[in-house]
Amino acid sequence: MSLLLAHLSDAHIGPIPRPNLHELLGKRVTGYVNWLYKRAGQHDMGVLARLAADMRAQRPDHILMTGDIVNIGLPAEIALAREWLATLGAPEAVSFTPGNHDAYVAAATTLVHETFEPWTSGEAPTAGFPFLRRRGGVALIGLDSGIPTAPFVASGRLGETQLAALGALLDQMRAEGLARVVFLHHPPHVGGARMLRGLDDAPAFEAVIARHGAELIVHGHNHKPSVAHIATPQGRAPVVGVASASAKPGGHYPAAAYNLYAIERAGESLNITLRRRELNEAGEVVETAAEQLV
Repeated sequence: MSLLLAHLSDAHIGPIPRPNLHELLGKRVTGYVNWLYKRAGQHDMGVLARLAADMRAQRPDHILMTGDIVNIGLPAEIALAREWLATLGAPEAVSFTPGNHDAYVAAATTLVHETFEPWTSGEAPTAGFPFLRRRGGVALIGLDSGIPTAPFVASGRLGETQLAALGALLDQMRAEGLARVVFLHHPPHVGGARMLRGLDDAPAFEAVIARHGAELIVHGHNHKPSVAHIATPQGRAPVVGVASASAKPGGHYPAAAYNLYAIERAGESLNITLRRRELNEAGEVVETAAEQLV
């Protein structure tokens, strides 16, 4: 079994279409001001295009996009983001899960779920989140951590129902002999993000992984590369974060990057190798790191 998995996150598709006054009610006001005076200068669609082109050139077997595909959840933004996601590949070859910016307000959460359903549709009998896709000996399990929050809060939550279903899926996929890859937007481990930005039920998520195990967990949200671990019955599950896919080089956050995971099984032996490809100051996408995770 061999699968090449690509992972990118936090595209923050822009520029934001000009909202009307009604659309700027509530939290969107602060988000729009933040975009105009900060985020618009940090996220570049030309950078995103170069990164996506390089990723397609690597010919991954499947692509994971872990949220924050928009900024303040406007319907016009969501429509643009859908068009962009379709350029990465057909829904069967690309999986999506929402982030906090995709759930900026309650109405946006509903529209995002409806709009991106082709990229979040799982295999029967699952419906909604978590969703399951089996690809070449690998079980891809998508979780939704995006929830509407107050201004200046960017936290997420999975909830008891989603976590219970995750545990059952992890057991089932292990019984089938599949390598289990869990993907979501927020860093799911304790201490994975700053106060008011983390996963509220990270301890409960860690407890699920400690009981049921997983081979790989990937996330976005922090706009920087990272590797952590959660103890499992089989050892340690790597928890890997990725930079924003549209971040300009030389900015506040690390330059745009995506991750490639080569997942290979020979008999009882499983190997997962991480390769990071990042935009450099010259505007070229180059490989900057390689690491044996499992």
